[in-house]
Amino acid sequence: MKILVIEDEIKTAKFLKKGLAEAGFVVDVAEDGAEGLNLALGLEFDLIVLDLMLPAMDGWQVLSRLREKNRQALVLILTARDAIHERVRGFDLGADDYMVKPFAFSELLARIRSLLRRAAPRPQETLRMADLEIDVLRHRATRAGQRLDLTTKEFLLLSLLTRRAGEVLSRTLIAESVWDMNFDSDTNVVDVNVRRLRSKVDDPFPLKLIHTVRGAGYVLELEN
Repeated sequence: MKILVIEDEIKTAKFLKKGLAEAGFVVDVAEDGAEGLNLALGLEFDLIVLDLMLPAMDGWQVLSRLREKNRQALVLILTARDAIHERVRGFDLGADDYMVKPFAFSELLARIRSLLRRAAPRPQETLRMADLEIDVLRHRATRAGQRLDLTTKEFLLLSLLTRRAGEVLSRTLIAESVWDMNFDSDTNVVDVNVRRLRSKVDDPFPLKLIHTVRGAGYVLELEN
């Protein structure tokens, strides 16, 4: 099992690396958020121990970018920030666990092992609808075997529609899920991006999958 520790406090980082290595894990360490994000995006890790107060890029940004890029590594936040709203924010952004410093290494190790047990095995997730296929972990989508050239937001939008196929999704829900923003009725970001997505997913193919439900939102389903 491979673990990435993103921690700028050198003494803590060395302590974590030594303890986790002695417990049988392969451990990499990054001393700032930008370095940690680059490692996490470039290499495969089973779990990331993430501090929040980091130089270059804080832990919130690192976690948000990881999930935006569909990186599925488990994330355990380890921080001195202990406010309830910060814990909630961490879980909302996709953290799998949250521990507050100072901490007992034995508890940290137990939590890491528990997370890894619950997560294993982690099969590759594939979403399908008709001839549309989405490889979530590899960030790849195809129709009729043809690769779709999608932006990150288009991929997230298509994944959301496919994961909830047959369900009409409101513009508000889509904006909150894909852009992490409250939908403003004066903003057409959802409609614009759905049109762009259709031009790639539907226009080149006879079978249309993305449909507008007037006054309600959008749905991905087979035509009746």
